[in-house]
Amino acid sequence: MNLENKTLLITGIDEFIGWRAAELAIAKGMKVKGLQSSAVQDKKAQNLGVEVIVGNINDAKIAQKACEGVDIVLHTAQLAQEAGALKDFQQVNVDGTITMAKAAKSAGVKTFVHLSSILVYGFNYSDRVTESEPLADESNPYCKTKIAAELAVLLLNNPADFGVIVIRAGDVYGPGCIPWVIRPVHFMRQKLFAYASDEHGVMNHVYVDNLIDAIFLASEKETYGEIFNITDGGNTSWKEYFTRLAEISDSPAPMSLGKDEIKLFLKLRVQGQKLFRKKADILPESIDFMTRPYACSIAKAESLLNYTPKVGLEEGLQITKEWLEKTDIQILMK
Repeated sequence: MNLENKTLLITGIDEFIGWRAAELAIAKGMKVKGLQSSAVQDKKAQNLGVEVIVGNINDAKIAQKACEGVDIVLHTAQLAQEAGALKDFQQVNVDGTITMAKAAKSAGVKTFVHLSSILVYGFNYSDRVTESEPLADESNPYCKTKIAAELAVLLLNNPADFGVIVIRAGDVYGPGCIPWVIRPVHFMRQKLFAYASDEHGVMNHVYVDNLIDAIFLASEKETYGEIFNITDGGNTSWKEYFTRLAEISDSPAPMSLGKDEIKLFLKLRVQGQKLFRKKADILPESIDFMTRPYACSIAKAESLLNYTPKVGLEEGLQITKEWLEKTDIQILMK
């Protein structure tokens, strides 16, 4: 499929990945529509020529309206938190995904790209885990519902008229990223950030432009029914990443503590915040997300998509550094 002049609908266009996908899609000559839940008018989207629709992905009528005249749907909208009520994750990550996929199929959309996560493998997967290996929900609502969403959309795959592609993204970073840039830097600057000294795993980082490049490749090649792990293919330790992040953001070097010590500290912090009726700013479960042990395999994407990460870690961090220098992240943390 030639993507030029095709119409792309991006759900969650007001979020980090969705917005960057819109910018890169327009640069490729695509027409872009966006669906967002926030009613805040974004002049950036208007200036870019994006048609923005405000509504909920669980609203079948809104979903149908958004999908009209669309060739490709990139479904990035999700509830991405380390913990919380399962019903909340179910409503967004599963029910919302099914609503969007059914609306897309009904509207005659050719391609539906579902943005999933390598967290469907859980927290203790094997080294260089591949797409065919077992999934693990770890009794975590995010992992559990991302698995369920994958299974649901793949049931709708019918390449003759509606093709589904699943992208299991690694730890996506870059300008505007909350979990792997904004939040760590925020806590580093308060001298409240620590990585686990007794964990020797790796971060499956993927620069946002590399991820979107893979999404476009999968759409062009119409790899319907396929699932792809997408990372930068590196073997970067958590310590190395967070140390470099501190350096580029002019933050104090992160502390190193035992995993159990960090979890205990965070549990006490959450209890204190509840006492003063403040929303918890970081949960103990986040440490499970930040101590995964191994790198994922991207061999399938390299083979079937000819995917090669174009932006290396140092270049990605340099671009992120330039963004941080002109951004007040305190506003973004509110």
